Amino acid sequence: MQYYQNIPRICTALAEWGACMVYLYLIKKEKFRRPSFWIGSLVVLAVQIAFLEFTGDFPVTFWIPCMLIAAAIMYGFLLLYGELTALTAVYCFARAFLLAEFAASLEWQVFAFLQSMGYGYWWMQWILTLVLYGACFWSTVRLERSTLTFDYLRQLTVREVLAAFGIAVAIFAFSNLSFLYNHLPFTSTHMADVFSIRTLVDFGGIAVLFAYQSRICDYMAERELTAMNTVLKSQYDQYRNYQDSLDMIHVKYHDLKHQIAGLRMETDEEKRRKWLDAMEEELSVFESMNKTGNQVLDTILAAKLFHCRKNQIQMTCVADGKLLDFMHVTDICSIFGNALDNAIEHVVLIREPEKRLIHISVSAKRNFVFIKIENYCETEIRKNEESLINTTKADKQNHGFGLRSIVMTAEKYGGSVDFDQNHGWFELKILLPRG
Repeated sequence: MQYYQNIPRICTALAEWGACMVYLYLIKKEKFRRPSFWIGSLVVLAVQIAFLEFTGDFPVTFWIPCMLIAAAIMYGFLLLYGELTALTAVYCFARAFLLAEFAASLEWQVFAFLQSMGYGYWWMQWILTLVLYGACFWSTVRLERSTLTFDYLRQLTVREVLAAFGIAVAIFAFSNLSFLYNHLPFTSTHMADVFSIRTLVDFGGIAVLFAYQSRICDYMAERELTAMNTVLKSQYDQYRNYQDSLDMIHVKYHDLKHQIAGLRMETDEEKRRKWLDAMEEELSVFESMNKTGNQVLDTILAAKLFHCRKNQIQMTCVADGKLLDFMHVTDICSIFGNALDNAIEHVVLIREPEKRLIHISVSAKRNFVFIKIENYCETEIRKNEESLINTTKADKQNHGFGLRSIVMTAEKYGGSVDFDQNHGWFELKILLPRG
């Protein structure tokens, strides 16, 4: 069993650096095209190798402090180059650290076995390092690229991160227990068994963390679906309330038209004339916004118009509402309700009332319905990893579902959603196949 010696420090450094690179690739793939990123990464690799080689002959009492420093280098690498928060960097570090431990242990165990068979050439070790490290890292990327995203990390809670970190610490301690105490249960005095325990325990730890991550993803998806259903129900409930109110408004609207006509015949006093003109203007604005050809859209626009006028927001609409007749009521509410709520929420913050502008258009383009909702926008809009807007609200976990709901509704009809900024205007464009 003389072949089972300690893993060369340079192999450990390569495993730790490579594991960090895996998780940086998963969350910041675009950085891998920048020369500056590779220069900085190679500097980190050189520091890691130099530190581990320098501490290789230290007494065993310094093993834990040296391991903590090496782990701190990994953590700093992920925190700096992954542009992560302190919390999310802890999560990525826990995953990367266990991956590095497993890759290094697996490669050295296989090489020690080949060495015992008479194939322990130095070049064989480097081939194994390249092949086995590459296989471990490639498999991790393939398994986690659909789940471990920047948006996933953003939604992690302190409890979830601490749980993942605790699992990683427990697995590391258990897998290396035999190196410190070899007369306890689940430890061994034989180096071959020690490495087998370490490799298998590390692999089990990676599997546990992957299963834990999958469960968190399922929970996040359930939470997101619940939130979007709540948004959709809220929009539909608003529509029903608007409809009840508008039925009464229509009655008053027709009554007022007759009253105005009668009042004009009774007197032509200057003060009353101005008052009547103002009433007619209010009615004409309501009337013009309430004739798109689609009752649901008319109801939503009329309700939003009242809110706009209260906040000195000018909203205009050029829409052929009949083009939306193939859509379900809740879907029309979802698209226009959420889009207009977002637009109003933004422009109401603009100081100058003359810049509080919103425009809606619905038109036919060949075999498609083209919906465009635009508002004046003075701030820069940035897309996140899912090509959605980064919310500026403090409670990021419970906001941003309005646009997601619009996207899901459009996809339900085989359509698409896009947005951009053009000369100071934010433009939300939705393209739907005509039913």
